Amino acid sequence: MATALAVLMSLPSIPLAPHVTPIDEMIRLRAALGPNCPRLFIKRDDLLSFGMGGNKVRKMQTVAAEAMAAKADTLITCGGIQSNHARVTAATGAALGLRVVLVVNGAPQIRPTANALLDQLFGADVRYVASRDERAPMMASVAAELEAAGGRPFVVPLGASTATGAMGFARGINEIASAGLRPDVIVSSTSSGGTQAGLVAGAALFGLRARIIGVSADDPSERLAGVVRSLLREIAERLGARPASLGADDEIEVDDSFVGDGYGVPTPASTEALELVARREGILLDPVYTAKAMAGLIDRIRRGEFRADQTVLFWHTGGQVGVFA
Repeated sequence: MATALAVLMSLPSIPLAPHVTPIDEMIRLRAALGPNCPRLFIKRDDLLSFGMGGNKVRKMQTVAAEAMAAKADTLITCGGIQSNHARVTAATGAALGLRVVLVVNGAPQIRPTANALLDQLFGADVRYVASRDERAPMMASVAAELEAAGGRPFVVPLGASTATGAMGFARGINEIASAGLRPDVIVSSTSSGGTQAGLVAGAALFGLRARIIGVSADDPSERLAGVVRSLLREIAERLGARPASLGADDEIEVDDSFVGDGYGVPTPASTEALELVARREGILLDPVYTAKAMAGLIDRIRRGEFRADQTVLFWHTGGQVGVFA
């Protein structure tokens, strides 16, 4: 494992956000959830110091290094009209002097808000498609168009959830280990799979024996677990490690019971979670990802799944810009 860890830490990376994010204890939220609530901490990746933060920044640091090594002049990626990943990709292009083309599903806003506004401010070229299924073909079409004109496009898959992106996120676990925190459980939002794969691999590599729970923002648990497992196997191959040593053979915990009516559609539980954390801790979650993940955590606490002497870390993956959509 030491060799694999050394390979991980030597992975080329562009320090878009070189600062360690805080780990705050949520004392007032714990009090609100009753005497049997475990100790609650929150990893503040919403405060990553680049492009309005969020988990995508950790992924883009390594994915952008890959693009630069390929001598790319354009980044192409996709997402919804309020995609956090699209926003971070746009900011990355601005910081590195690269053109960015975003393929987003949805209709153009008359007056752009939230992430869509930031995409515009960062100078991205936004192409609109009608549905999720049309995004990948449009990205391929844009790449072919640019190549035909002599350009060097680099396609970044949805959420930057490649093995490279997941390894970039895995390095963030070092901040937990270095702080001396040993959580029994880590809870985060999961969607394209890269963040959860990074958490699982990072915990294994840095010696944290934490149970990793991903709360789905959209896809069914079986599909997402398969994506995470596949990424773990690819990470293991890249690091020269056995897949089992990175958790690829263990249960991948994905909870899809808080999706509600679909991606980006608030539920009563997610609205309660967003308001409760705001009013007890002064911390903003977002309605698409972190509010649903927090709803999942609160539900487990209320059902008595954790002991009062345990420690649970909620990994805030950002996206609070979505409050202003």
